[in-house]
Amino acid sequence: MSLPVSAFAAKDTKNKPNVLFIAVDDLNDWIGCLGGHPDVQTPNIDRMAQKGLLFTNAHCCAPACNPSRTGIFTGLLPSTTGVYLNPQPFRKALPDAVTLTEYFMKYGYYVMGCGKLYHHHKQEVPRSWHDYRWIPLNTKPKSRPNDWRLDGGPMDISDDEMGDGKVANWAAEQLSKKYDKPFFLGVGIFRPHLDWFAPRKYFEIYPPEKITLPVVNENDLDDIPPIGKEIAECIDDHSTVKKYKQWRKAVAAYLACVSFADAMIGRVLDALQKSPYADNTVIVLWGDHGWHLGEKLHWRKFTLWEEATRCPFIMVAPGITKPGSICERPVSLVDIYPTLVDICGLTPKDGLDGKSLLSLLANPKASWDRPALTTYGRNNHSLRSERWRYIRYADGTEELYDHENDKLEWYNLADKPQYAEIKKQMACWLPEVNAPNAPDAKGNTDVKLWHIRYKHLRHRKIQLQ
Repeated sequence: MSLPVSAFAAKDTKNKPNVLFIAVDDLNDWIGCLGGHPDVQTPNIDRMAQKGLLFTNAHCCAPACNPSRTGIFTGLLPSTTGVYLNPQPFRKALPDAVTLTEYFMKYGYYVMGCGKLYHHHKQEVPRSWHDYRWIPLNTKPKSRPNDWRLDGGPMDISDDEMGDGKVANWAAEQLSKKYDKPFFLGVGIFRPHLDWFAPRKYFEIYPPEKITLPVVNENDLDDIPPIGKEIAECIDDHSTVKKYKQWRKAVAAYLACVSFADAMIGRVLDALQKSPYADNTVIVLWGDHGWHLGEKLHWRKFTLWEEATRCPFIMVAPGITKPGSICERPVSLVDIYPTLVDICGLTPKDGLDGKSLLSLLANPKASWDRPALTTYGRNNHSLRSERWRYIRYADGTEELYDHENDKLEWYNLADKPQYAEIKKQMACWLPEVNAPNAPDAKGNTDVKLWHIRYKHLRHRKIQLQ
């Protein structure tokens, strides 16, 4: 069966579609169209899903900002690049890599961006942008400490005073301009990344006493290998949140920031709809990874379980996607690069680890045999198929979960003999090569996992507003 041909495969650059590329930091599946939380209100993301294709089984290539974004923008997996963790700027390991935005520049696109897109953004200006605007993003009260604790609360300011408000306004302004060539517009929304501060009206949607808390099994880690348990216990966020009775406030604060981010996305989508580009613009929306809020007795990302790997991913491709489509195939965000190249009719880029999703955009039920791979630190991998999650840590210990019967991943089946063949089939997709650790900014290659680097934060008092 031949693959569908993009409606925009014309050689003339002027006939190429524009690309609106929306990134959202630390956004898990707590959006309405993914059903991740019963209380959440995300009308703008939901209406985008209704315009195009929603991938319900999309996963990051790494559960941390830098390696995930490195994968998206290079089309290469952490096991290929050696960029496994946040402190590893990818240009030290990949000085010659041609990024997604560079590739579009090469083919005549006017490429512009604002907000958090690349993790180490200064490396890519002006190499990967014609116009890039950095706006301070983590808007919060000046008196609050910045010590990596869980922090947040309502602020009596307008949306326009928030960093993300300024990003959305800048993007909307660009969409009102006239261009003599197709454009690629990157919009990086920072919330719901910590700190969880947002205008008060978003907190009023979610009174803490009425919030639905995640369903948690207090014995969840009993059948987890030592490495997984150590990662989960991290800096004891969960026990600390419970000790200071902050769970409801924390969940409410995260939800408030999700709704704020959704409102800013709505501004950009509205601006596109009012512009002359509404009918010839491919829209991509992705969250760089998930986020735990108590599930598996863990907070933050930095794990290989569903809560940290699953992320929102929506595409609207005029002439290809059908409104309201849903795809349940397991896909990776590393697939975005080759997919956009394919949709826009550019010459395919050799050497990418990702695989074009064009066949799934045209037919969400098309055959797709590969699971999504997520890596956290060298040699720690998780594979997600439609039914199974298989994890293998660097020491060879394993986890296996059956999502048909155990969506919360409470029961590790890896030690049960009847599942040996399933593990064998999944393990075939593990990387054959695991690149050495890329150096950090100081040239050090002995880069520690997050929970090891920040043990000094254990038992810090948590008090949300």
